[in-house]
Amino acid sequence: MKPVFRLLNEDIIKQIIAEAKEILWRLGLDMAHDGVRERLVAAGSVYDTDSKRLRISPDQVDRALQDAPGSFCLYDALGKQTHDFSPGNVHFTPGSAALNILDNASGKMRKPLTADYVQYAKVVSQLQHIASQSTAFIPADVPEAMSDSYRLYLSLRYCAKPVVTGAFTMESFAVMRDMQLIVRGDAQRLREKPLTIFSCCPTSPLKWSQVTAQNLVDCAENGIPVEFISMPLCGFMAPVTLVGSVIQHTAETLSGLVISQTVQPGTPILYGGSPALFDIRYETTPMGAVETQMIDCAYSEVGRYLNLPTQAYISLSDAKMLDAQAGLESAMGATLAALAGINNISGPGMLDFESCQSVKKLILDNEICGMALRLARGIEPREDFPSLPLFQQLLDDKHLLIADHSLRHRKLEHYLPGPVIDRSNHARWQAEGALTLGERAGRQIDKLLAGYTPWAGDSMVKDLHARMAEEASSHGAKLPAAAACD
Repeated sequence: MKPVFRLLNEDIIKQIIAEAKEILWRLGLDMAHDGVRERLVAAGSVYDTDSKRLRISPDQVDRALQDAPGSFCLYDALGKQTHDFSPGNVHFTPGSAALNILDNASGKMRKPLTADYVQYAKVVSQLQHIASQSTAFIPADVPEAMSDSYRLYLSLRYCAKPVVTGAFTMESFAVMRDMQLIVRGDAQRLREKPLTIFSCCPTSPLKWSQVTAQNLVDCAENGIPVEFISMPLCGFMAPVTLVGSVIQHTAETLSGLVISQTVQPGTPILYGGSPALFDIRYETTPMGAVETQMIDCAYSEVGRYLNLPTQAYISLSDAKMLDAQAGLESAMGATLAALAGINNISGPGMLDFESCQSVKKLILDNEICGMALRLARGIEPREDFPSLPLFQQLLDDKHLLIADHSLRHRKLEHYLPGPVIDRSNHARWQAEGALTLGERAGRQIDKLLAGYTPWAGDSMVKDLHARMAEEASSHGAKLPAAAACD
């Protein structure tokens, strides 16, 4: 039996959806993209010239819900399926687009460089419970205008896992599409075996910028899956109540769904988000707050009710270092998200309100994810009935360490974490160096880097490098030495 975590009943979910539809129709959107506005009006929306807001009809929402797929799959750079976003399937991916990293050696935050990103990609490629990579942080040694495509370039070059990414400019998309085509071979194969998910973020409350709306159009036209990242701030840019924030999230996310399905019916999407509580004491948006986690789980119930695959930024921490707070908030989020059945859980590695990525924390979070996945599988009998023969053997042999029953079921029943989690007794811990959590994580990073094997062949690396070098040249820059094509 699988354990399940639920916060909303069906009646509340129906009322939330009804309220969201009414908001979209009565209040509408601030749509900054003229082309998208025209498409939606042609499909049945109404543009109010007085308020300059775009009103989306309930019928449009219903049509979009009918057109959107209830699940889809992701594939790695080698064409192997890695994700199935059908109900009940849970996957983890690192948090994305951090401005800082936590330096492995000093434990201090600093701006990241290309060499840090290469290390991150190599480590993530070997983390068993992190199913995909993300464009996790923004290297400061390249021009900002090319940072979107550069992060994707480094990800595809050094790690075969699918990538959760996004574009902060309209111009970046073409380069990012071209690099995916280099890996897949052609547009049809990319549609058949998606390699990335693009995050598309409405602005709260109820606004789509020109850049984000264009990204959504580009993805729909090219068959690239998107995750909608609505970010209501509970008590600031959203109602102070959790249900009120979920209503706003629902309206904003359904508006994105309408845009994507109007452009291209059947565009694969994730019903996602990154809402947060607003802590009035510090004027911060704590991602590790239990209320933030509750909003995430609640809106995922709405998405699942609508027969859509789901995503959330939840398994992360607001701590500034790898400490007990980091473990507490990340583990609680990962556990609740897994029990809620969220299909794509984003956040591992993240600190400081989604602004800092830590590779050491990723090592720890990989184990948190493994434990959460084990919990989500639940408990089921495995040759446990009748139990009398097994207990007779226990009485006869005085243990069951090498019993056939133990040998058959131990690996499936018992999750054994890696060396970053210390399960030795005190004497052994001291004898082995009395290492701290950070030291154990550092050793594991060194081991993974030493064992890294490149996935891409020389020809593909050269093609990716040439496309990225062309983009860098257009910004008057050269690729950093750490990204040199050997």
